[in-house]
Amino acid sequence: MNRFYTSNREKVFKNMKDNSIAVFFAGQAPLKAGDEYYSFYVSRNFYYLTGIKEEDSILLLKKIEGTTSATIYIKVIDEELAKWIGASPSFSSVTETSGILDVKNILDFKDDVATIIYKEKADSLYLDLEFRNFKDNLLESQKFAKEIKEFIPSLNIINIFDTMSSLRAIKEDVEIEKITRASEITKNGVLAMMKNAKNVKKEYELEAYFDFELKKAGVTDFAFKSIVAGGVNAATLHYSKNNCDINENELILTDVGAKFEEYSGDITRTFPKSGKFTEEQKKFYNIVLNGNKLIINTIRPGIKYGDLNRILIDYYFEELTKIGFIKEKSEVRKYYFHNVSHFLGLETHDVGKYRDIPLEEGMVLTVEPGLYIPELNLGIRIEDDVLVTKDGCKVLTKDMIKEIDEIEKYMSE
Repeated sequence: MNRFYTSNREKVFKNMKDNSIAVFFAGQAPLKAGDEYYSFYVSRNFYYLTGIKEEDSILLLKKIEGTTSATIYIKVIDEELAKWIGASPSFSSVTETSGILDVKNILDFKDDVATIIYKEKADSLYLDLEFRNFKDNLLESQKFAKEIKEFIPSLNIINIFDTMSSLRAIKEDVEIEKITRASEITKNGVLAMMKNAKNVKKEYELEAYFDFELKKAGVTDFAFKSIVAGGVNAATLHYSKNNCDINENELILTDVGAKFEEYSGDITRTFPKSGKFTEEQKKFYNIVLNGNKLIINTIRPGIKYGDLNRILIDYYFEELTKIGFIKEKSEVRKYYFHNVSHFLGLETHDVGKYRDIPLEEGMVLTVEPGLYIPELNLGIRIEDDVLVTKDGCKVLTKDMIKEIDEIEKYMSE
């Protein structure tokens, strides 16, 4: 695997100016309460370049007069503390995973940066400065940018986040294999829920079957918080309380994902608790299902990302008008209010330029049309994971049943 991380670093070097450095922080787990911390979640960009998941680690990339090098800094835990939280990884194991020969104690990091800037005359610093809103806590990279700017006001600080997003948008074969495996494990979990839907009363009871299937497969983490929504709860897009009764005649929407070696699967299926769709449920389900197929058949290199949603809205207007459910095109957004797709990879909603960019070979994205009609006690979404290929696309979740007759047959067996 270290060839993959080495190759990723080479891509970054090609995007760096000469006489510059780039710094990536693994991050820290935030304090929860007292002496308890939230689970650590490594920075995706740091992991993409190193394969290391150790908290408080730092990657330094240097490009001086055309020569490149990489150094990784890790927190060295003393013997006494190691009795409580475990020992630091060995320097040799970090090298084996990342392919980086120069591994150092994190205490050396700031002195090394100062030396490179002062003696080797690096004049630019690349940092991963992802920004979403003012409510979030400052990232380590943002804190470091503020600190170093106070000492060296002339230093040119460049945000490398967009570059990293573009690199990660095109998946290598090893990444596609991991996403496919994550999707396969997710599929088995969804089938376990379908199989046991008749025997449960609560949403969380059904969710437990999914959890157990993942644990059996050796999965220790989820791609995201599971959505198991019965009846009207399915009309809330990110419902995740999963604590309500599921009535006999209701549909159940399950939007779930396993994480396999840090890569996410993401599948949504909607099925009847009783094992049989009503005629009204079939009517709306088939509209969503055919929308799912329409978008999948549309995906190919050159198609603009934004066009996928526009095509689905046009389709919904035609179909919902045909059955007399709506009269105006503007009404579509009342019952379908999200996007039909997002990128998938190291994050479930993976990074990428979500504008009208043309799709490219190697991109992995979801296809997830939905209809949400609370007045009919109804929420339907059908989601597949799709790889853009040279002349079309490949459905990575093609083995996960979604036709009405397939679902009813499986649930009856």
